Amino acid sequence: MQQALRFLSPDAEPVDPPDIIEQARLAQRGSETVSRGLPLTIRGLRKSFGDNQVLRGIDLHIPAGQFVAIVGRSGCGKSTLLRLIAGLDTIDAGTVSFGEETRPEDVRVMFQEPRLLPWARVLSNVEVGLGRDRASSDAQGRAKKALAEVGLEDKSGQWPAVLSGGQKQRVALARALVSDPRVLAFDEPLGALDALTRISMQRLLERVWRDQAFTAILVTHDVAEAVALADRVLVIEDGQIAHDVHVELPRPRRRGSADLAALEGAILRDLLQSGDEPSDL
Repeated sequence: MQQALRFLSPDAEPVDPPDIIEQARLAQRGSETVSRGLPLTIRGLRKSFGDNQVLRGIDLHIPAGQFVAIVGRSGCGKSTLLRLIAGLDTIDAGTVSFGEETRPEDVRVMFQEPRLLPWARVLSNVEVGLGRDRASSDAQGRAKKALAEVGLEDKSGQWPAVLSGGQKQRVALARALVSDPRVLAFDEPLGALDALTRISMQRLLERVWRDQAFTAILVTHDVAEAVALADRVLVIEDGQIAHDVHVELPRPRRRGSADLAALEGAILRDLLQSGDEPSDL
């Protein structure tokens, strides 16, 4: 059973589970600013790998410009859902639509590994994100602008091997941003970073999302990260959306605050009650 939880304070009461139209109305409250992002509607989404049914009929609406985090135990289907949204895997049943025709550069993914080309300098790695526009006359200028957005304009001539882990992820983020995406999907992009670098990267992700107003979808194992960044937190259990948590707390959010701790605790309790952890997918 899909549930929608709406948190205004640590002791807020849950609301009744909405249908997808009501879900969209509630979700829109988290995206009041004008957005260039794309809306996303998913209906009856299913995906299996052999006999293993990973997604069991996902219904979801994400308004344009909203920041959504997806959490759940390993193997629950959250990364599979992200890959289907990004068009990286084929859908068995159901639909994923963005409200209008999209171009390849409209939807980008940032992975946990930077996936930089070791034989190319930083600027060239960012230019890769332009795809077919890489040969355009303004390609280098756009790549330099993207590097400036992530604070690495002085590293454009460096080789990836000399960068720190956090710097490599900033380059990967610049590569994702250079094509001006309208939907940016993050698949555990900060999971391998140390704690301080991770917090710094979280702040950077939030800043570029606010500046560029794209629709953001973040898969993460870190519930604290989810409630700190997202307008909504979706909890996936057994291939379905078990909880839909609307985070109506003002930004910037103070990490360690009572409200964030209450949200994190509520989500963790749900996850801990969902059974034994299966293998990764």
